[in-house]
Amino acid sequence: MLNKAMREIVAKARKTGWILEPDAKRMLGLAGVNIPDFKMAATMEEAVAAADRIGYPVVAKVVSPDIMHKSDVQGVKVGIRDAEALQKTFADFSTKKGFCGVLVEEMVTGTELIIGALIDYQFGPVILLGVGGTGVEIYQDTAIRMAPVAEEDVIAMVGSLKGAALLKGYRGEDPVNIQDLTQLMLSVSNLVMALEDDMASMDLNPVKCDQSRCVVADARIILAAE
Repeated sequence: MLNKAMREIVAKARKTGWILEPDAKRMLGLAGVNIPDFKMAATMEEAVAAADRIGYPVVAKVVSPDIMHKSDVQGVKVGIRDAEALQKTFADFSTKKGFCGVLVEEMVTGTELIIGALIDYQFGPVILLGVGGTGVEIYQDTAIRMAPVAEEDVIAMVGSLKGAALLKGYRGEDPVNIQDLTQLMLSVSNLVMALEDDMASMDLNPVKCDQSRCVVADARIILAAE
């Protein structure tokens, strides 16, 4: 079930047809999904204050209802190390179409995965897990299950990936926290089931996992047509 705050996020996004990243991250956080420490900054002063609180280096992303794919318009800047660089980035982003602010968030590291979901016209809610990041189209290493998924489903999905060895600690590398990944998948599955009547698709890419936790670094939720 969606709580009041979640329903308000969906209602707010009806005009654009998709949930902007700050609200998508808030939705995920309300659902118990690990998200980075972040702040939506409407002004340069708010952005600098947010970065001071979060701690440099930070990531900055343009927020605009006209820009769904931020990387296509150079709307993402990582590794910002001081207020001067952040101010320059804010000024650059402010010239982009439909600009309404900058998302300032902590930098997270780890193995990059993708978690996706869609409401299939025939099968209903479907969940995807795969090797993510910029190479997702190259590797095409994914596992798919019908939602809702259980713990044993997630374990089976991880084991079926060609890149499963990367998650378990390949050639001396630290393994990712499979328990945290499993919990994240279960939380996403529950959210997808709650959004079944409102959502068309969800794209969480990358999800960054290390020994301690798995965190959704980028999120996009597309609403179903009314």
